[in-house]
Amino acid sequence: MLKLRSSGLSCGVCANFQIPIPRCFMNSITTSSIDVKPKVPLYLRPPSFSASLSELTKWHKWAKNLASSVGSSFINLDNGPDSTLLRRELNWLLQDLIELQHRSVILSRLESGNNENPDVIVALRAPLEEMYCVWRQRIEKRRPFQYVVGCEHWRDLVLSVQEGVLIPRPETEVIIDLVEGVALNNAPDLAQGFWADLGTGSGAIAIATARALATHAHGDACGRVIATDLSPVAVAVATSNVQRYGLQDVVEVRKGSWFEPLKDVQGKLAGVLSNPPYIPSGDISGLQAEVGQHEPILALDGGISGTNDLLHLIDGVASMLKPGGFFAFEANGEKQCKFLVEYIENEKPGSFRDMNIVSDFAGIQRFVMGFRR
Repeated sequence: MLKLRSSGLSCGVCANFQIPIPRCFMNSITTSSIDVKPKVPLYLRPPSFSASLSELTKWHKWAKNLASSVGSSFINLDNGPDSTLLRRELNWLLQDLIELQHRSVILSRLESGNNENPDVIVALRAPLEEMYCVWRQRIEKRRPFQYVVGCEHWRDLVLSVQEGVLIPRPETEVIIDLVEGVALNNAPDLAQGFWADLGTGSGAIAIATARALATHAHGDACGRVIATDLSPVAVAVATSNVQRYGLQDVVEVRKGSWFEPLKDVQGKLAGVLSNPPYIPSGDISGLQAEVGQHEPILALDGGISGTNDLLHLIDGVASMLKPGGFFAFEANGEKQCKFLVEYIENEKPGSFRDMNIVSDFAGIQRFVMGFRR
């Protein structure tokens, strides 16, 4: 189960750009991005609703008891959340639900069971009726907590997510570490080029990459990012996240499958990044319920061996990168990573240099990276 982590909203971009701009960058919000209206995360909704403290206390007690009833049953079933984590999620939900001005006082009274002034009115960002519904979904349907609150904390970002969009994982943050620590440190000029995030989902990699490029830019020249996704929901959510961070002039979200929307930058990309589907089809049914039953199968299922999309990316990336360009792909552990490196060495001899397998925060070999010759 993924854990939310506290972070703040901030952004910084280059004011002037002096690299050639493909025609479509003149209008970075594609028509497909407005086909679906993204949902507003709970913490961004106005406090337009209210309930008495006694009503909120009643709901909190009910929600806490429902969480406690789980015990360790989900852990035993599929390594899901236990009661301790669910109660922690309940506290996070309350933090997003209660308006900011009186939040700390109300939370303290709920935790202590203080019944003083039970008729005091509490401003909320959603009606309690909705909270009864979504918390029941969280426990009984195993709906991911990130979908309940509508966001996920990732690096220093708070990203909107909803059904139909993969929830960004902490381990994927390593891709940005590789962009900054390997690609841009070894080849600073890559910070001024075009980068691609394929299968962008929420736009996490694209947004974080754009911010990294801005940090490493030289003078007024700053790189740009093109994010692609086949899902119209992901395109809409990623576009919304890009706009919220003020990066709409730096990150373009295009609808389409992998390299298909990138024909105008073929052979010109400074970097290609992706966290593609890599779970073997036969393993999907055994995933944690929050993942296998709720997150988009399109973003999870990588075919029989889990490498269908990874091989497609490797087959295409050599023709998309300019000489010296960088790539980093996430994969499903040591076996897949070694297979991919062997595939590149055997099927793409002489195309890449400085290839490496990189581990995630847990020490699991997770990423394959390299440079175009």
